[in-house]
Amino acid sequence: MDTSEVERLIKISREHPLLPETYIPWQLEPMPDDIFLPELLTSLQGLEIYDTLTPTQKLELGRHELVQVIASYAWGEGLFCVFMTRHLLTLSADNVEHQFLLRELIEEFRHQEMFAQAIAKLGGKPIQQNRMHKFLGEFSNKYLPADYLFMGSVAVELVTDVYGNHARKSPSVYPVIKKMFDLHNIEEARHILFTKSLLKTYAAKAGYIKRTMYSYIILFNILFVRTMYVKREIYERIGMKDPDAVYKIAVTNFKQKFADTCLEDIIDFVGEWKGFNTTTRWAWRLLLNAKV
Repeated sequence: MDTSEVERLIKISREHPLLPETYIPWQLEPMPDDIFLPELLTSLQGLEIYDTLTPTQKLELGRHELVQVIASYAWGEGLFCVFMTRHLLTLSADNVEHQFLLRELIEEFRHQEMFAQAIAKLGGKPIQQNRMHKFLGEFSNKYLPADYLFMGSVAVELVTDVYGNHARKSPSVYPVIKKMFDLHNIEEARHILFTKSLLKTYAAKAGYIKRTMYSYIILFNILFVRTMYVKREIYERIGMKDPDAVYKIAVTNFKQKFADTCLEDIIDFVGEWKGFNTTTRWAWRLLLNAKV
């Protein structure tokens, strides 16, 4: 890990903090033409059924699915903060990794508060994680080694970045949401840079089996996150007939859409340390529709 680079990131965090209270124009209300989530990222866009929705239903679909996405980020970051707090106890206070993780914790807690405020601003009601999500999240956080958890964390951050970039570039997205993703993108860029630098140390020492395990950890983290976005209850909320049938086609549609729009940076990252091999490539293709 490049110590001077990490020290530079710490300095930026200390001297140029981005505070959600002042950075985001919370006082702004949505304008009539504002949307909440770019259509490309909604679960039904691209299907024939999407063209049958009213403008209000399309708007509400984006609103509910955005709330689900942000709530998932907040929950995931909360789990990661639990791990980082525990991991700090294994590091010396003068260690540069320790110092950076303290800064990251400060920023991650601010993000969670920001996400909660955004959900309240949108009038959202997140659908809670199911028992399997909760079990896997808590189990991995408690029992997986640090390198595995950092691998999973950078993968989720890269997906978050994709959503943020689409939202920030869309001229129609509600400004509060654009600024929220803007802040998150700036600070997560430092977290990703640090994590990638840290993981180079682990990957450099990893043999075939360890690289295979890393690849699967990332794959299952991405799959874990993706399954929290599309929910049957959302189709009920927007007044669709037969929400069960809609949910089935939405899951298939979103799986391909997610593969086409969200996996490029993750595939590049895994490819950097030869995480794709005969043992892992088939799983990425089968479970994520990844082009590897």
